[in-house]
Parts: sequence; C-alpha cells; structure tokens
Amino acid sequence: MTHHFRKYMLAAASVIALVGASPAFAATELTVQRFFGACDADWGTNTDVSKAVGECGIITSLINKFNADNPDVHVTVTTVEWPGYDQLTAQFAAGDPPDIVTIHQSVLTDYQTKGLIMPLDDMLKSVGVASSDFTDAALGGVTKDGKIYGLPIDNWTMLYHINMDLFKKADLVNADGTPKLPTSPEELLAQAKQFKEKTGKPYFVQNLANEVALYTRNLYTYLFQQDSAFFADPKQVKLNTPEAKKVLELYKAIYDNGDTTKDLDYAASINAFLAGEGGVHLNGTWVIGDYNASSETAGTALNKGGYAVYPYPQLFAGKKSQYADGHSWAVSTKDRSEEETAAIGKFLKFFHDNDFDWSRTGHLPAVKAVLDSKEFKALPHRDTISAIATLGTPLPSTVQRQFAIQDIIGQEMSAAITGQKDVDAALTDMESRINELLANI
Repeated sequence: MTHHFRKYMLAAASVIALVGASPAFAATELTVQRFFGACDADWGTNTDVSKAVGECGIITSLINKFNADNPDVHVTVTTVEWPGYDQLTAQFAAGDPPDIVTIHQSVLTDYQTKGLIMPLDDMLKSVGVASSDFTDAALGGVTKDGKIYGLPIDNWTMLYHINMDLFKKADLVNADGTPKLPTSPEELLAQAKQFKEKTGKPYFVQNLANEVALYTRNLYTYLFQQDSAFFADPKQVKLNTPEAKKVLELYKAIYDNGDTTKDLDYAASINAFLAGEGGVHLNGTWVIGDYNASSETAGTALNKGGYAVYPYPQLFAGKKSQYADGHSWAVSTKDRSEEETAAIGKFLKFFHDNDFDWSRTGHLPAVKAVLDSKEFKALPHRDTISAIATLGTPLPSTVQRQFAIQDIIGQEMSAAITGQKDVDAALTDMESRINELLANI
C-alpha cells in the first residue's frame, strides 16, 4: 500500500516538475561573450531598444530583446574587459569557448587560421542573410579564404570630435560655420598654437596614459595618407621609414608644444572633452551618440557652441584614407545539436535585422540597406562622417596578431613621443619587435 502510494506521489511530483519547468526546459541555451562595457544598472532589463543610448546600452537592450522575442532560446551573456582576447584564447585552450563572441574583423584571422571559429556561409544562408546584404568594407573584413567567418555588425574608425564653442573662440571656423581643419602637418601645428593662444587650452584631448591603440591608429592613418605600403609583406613590416618618422615627429611636436592633454586615461579623456577642456577629442565612431546627447543638454560644454565630428583631416598628398576596422560576431567551432545551430542562426539574423539600432552608436552600419536608408541618413552628424564609408582602410586581412602589433607600436610611439627614446631608435625597435613576433607565429 505505502509502496504504491509513494510511487504515485513521485509520479505526481515529476509531472508537476515538468509542467513548472517547461519554458526553461524547452529553451536552447547559448553562451555569448562580448566587450562594449557593463551597464546593467541602467539597461539590464530594458527591451525597448529605441530608448537605449551608447554601445553598452544598445547591445545590452538588443540581447534582452532577443531573449524576450525568442522564448525557445536563452542567451547567457558574459561581459569581458576590452578587447578580451587573452581570455578568449585561454577559453579555447581549455576547450570551453563561448558559442558566440565579439571579435574585431582585424583579429578574426588569428582564430580562423587555427580552425577555432567556423565559417558561417551555410548558417547565414539558412536564415536568409545573403553576403550581398553587406557593405564592401564589412564583407571584406569578415571574409577569409573566400568564406565568411563573422557576422559583421559595423565598421568603425577614429574621428575628430570637435568643441565648436572653443573653435569659435580660437577663430578656427569657416564662413559657413564649419570648423577649419588643417591640410598639412605644418598647418596643424600652426592652428594648434593659435588655438592655445586664444583659448588657453590644448587643441587635442588624447588618452595617452595606459594607452596603445590610439597611437597605433594615428600612425596607420597617416602612413596610408603617404601611400606607405608598410605591410606589403604580411609577415614583415617596414616601419623604419621616412613616412613613419614624419608621423612620430608630428605627434611628438604636438606633445612637446603642450598642444595635447597628457596624463589622461580613456575614461578621463572622455570626461575632459565633455567638460570643455580641449578642442578636438581623438576618439572613435562609438562616442557620437553619447556626445550628441551631451550637446543637446542645456548647460554642457558641448551645448554652448555645438558639437561637430569629422574624419581625420588629410594631412599628406597620398590616397585619401584613414585606418578602420569593424566588429563582428564569430561562432566557435564545436559539436552542436541542430537546435543549437538553429538558435545561433536566429541570433545572427536578429543582429543583421537590427543593424540600424546598432548604427545609432555612431558606427557605420554593416548592412547596405541601412547605410542607404533615410532613417540612418537622418541621424545627427551622418552627413559629415559618411565619407568614412570610402575612406576607411584596414590593414591587409592576412596580417596576423594585429592586437599584439598594436601593443608594440603603441609602446614604442609612447616612448618616442614622451621623450624616453629617440624617434629613430623607437622605429628600429618597433620594426624588429613586430617582425620577431610575426616570424614566430
């Protein structure tokens, strides 16, 4: 009697357990790892993506909405410190990588050559995403050996973010109200001098403390503008050149003349620019949304005379260009069920379909239809930055270890610009350190 009764109770309990757990039970679990910062206090539960601002707010809200719209899939997100590649490499080594992960287009090759991320052509096709949907820059950034290894979500570049109130005070405004930008290194130094004389503030706000990326991106842009084929051979860089020396000497003069902020890290440089402590912040596409919001808020430094944003000025006689990269979602190579593979396809399609919202950050959309759309063109400042769609130039995609190279260039440029090392010595060391790294891949 008791035996049967107990059996009945267990059966009933298991039915209740099944009913209670059915939504969670049915959901296919995916792990997503990303950078772009943490902002759960502000956006942790928001699913109205149109309300979100900035990279972190928009990506958090997008993934929240994906989970809400797809009860059969559950995405668990891990946020890593930018750029997260040391951690990702360790996860691959341990055999436990995330399913989907943010990887810069410039870094895809590092993982693709080792077979750690999978080609996505079939998966994208299965959810109706065609390679022809993407801009040339976005498609080029994720294509390796003729296959697509990441869903591109944007292209980004560095820009001149300008405090127009200070530019007016410095008398650096054209008759049509646009900022007067330099057309040569000499003119840049002359305008920076005039700016400081008239405003008492440095022309540039730069984050030079604990920083390597900014130095490197500046160098690449002004090497491209001098038509320097410094990576003609992807396994051997040429940086001990007259072209590179001109760039280092220009940024050293800016530093020596006091035309830049000096001891600020990345967060402090943003705060300094928002507080009106300099004329031009060298920063990426991703802060346009935040800076524009500040300019529309009464009482702020950027509201006073306005905020403008432009590509880096063309300072040399070569090709009109500037360094660019892009962000993508890559998928780790793993044995997966059909349900898991289908769920990943859904996630990628969702980001393809919501590329407009991501482009509100200031990044250039990866999807052609968004770039050509009225709603994208109607966003603030897109008229002045749309040129980066054609100016944006990545390093050759066959160059491996681009983030490690960025570290070396940044360290050596910092040493040269701050006077710890002679410019020629820094260029010699930069070149030999990078070539040693590339020889040992």
